[in-house]
Amino acid sequence: MDAERKNLPFATDGIVLKVNSLRQQKNLGYTAKSPRWAIAYKFKAERVCTRLNEVTYQVGRTGAVTPVANMEPVQLAGTIVKRASLHNSDIISQLDLHIGDMVYVEKGGEIIPKITGVELSQRTDKVTVPHFPTLCPDCGTPLVKDEEEAKSFCPNQSGCPTQIKGRLVHFLSRKAMNVIAGDATVDQLFNKALVWNVADFYDLTKDHLLTLEGWKERSADRFLKSLQESR
Repeated sequence: MDAERKNLPFATDGIVLKVNSLRQQKNLGYTAKSPRWAIAYKFKAERVCTRLNEVTYQVGRTGAVTPVANMEPVQLAGTIVKRASLHNSDIISQLDLHIGDMVYVEKGGEIIPKITGVELSQRTDKVTVPHFPTLCPDCGTPLVKDEEEAKSFCPNQSGCPTQIKGRLVHFLSRKAMNVIAGDATVDQLFNKALVWNVADFYDLTKDHLLTLEGWKERSADRFLKSLQESR
C-alpha cells in the first residue's frame, strides 16, 4: 500500500486495516478507546535531500523569533518545498546545521516540512555556522531569552512593526473577529498609519479605504460591513 498510494487520486498518510465480517467485529468488541477489529498504521514520511542556502529569522505576533531554513527547491510529497521552520536556536545546535549543508527534509504529518538531519558525508569546508541574532531582525531591539524558554523574544511589543501587524491580522482572522481581510489589507492600513491597534479598525471610514491602492467602493463597503458585523 505504501507504493500503491502514490497512484491514488488523493493524498494519504496511513492505512486502516479492518476485520471485514460484521459478525466477527461484534464478537471482537471494543476496548475503552478503540475497536479490537481495526488497527491504524502511519506510512513512513517521504524524505528528500537538498541544500540549505540560508537561515533567516522571522518575528511573530507574540515577539518570538523563529529561524527559517531557506533551501534549494525540491519536490516532496506532491509539493515544491523550499522553506522549513527550525523553531529555535536549540534545534539548529542539535542538528549541527551549517549553511551550505545537504539536509534531509520530511513532511511532518505529510503537511509541514521539517529538517530531520544532515548528510555529513557531503559537508565541505565552505559551509558556515548560522549565528542567531542578538537584535530583533525587524526593529533592532535587543532580544531576551528566559532560561526556561527555548525561544528568544523581542520585548518591544508596542513598537515592533511585525509584532503589531501580526496581532492585527490575528484579530481580524476567521477564528477571531472573522472580518473579511488579510495580511495585505493590514499592511496597507498600517503603512498608511491608519491602524496601530485593534480599536483603530472601528474608526475607519470609506474615505480612508478609498485612499488605498486597488480599493473601490464595493470592496470598501464589504470591509466596513464585515467590521460592523464583528462588533
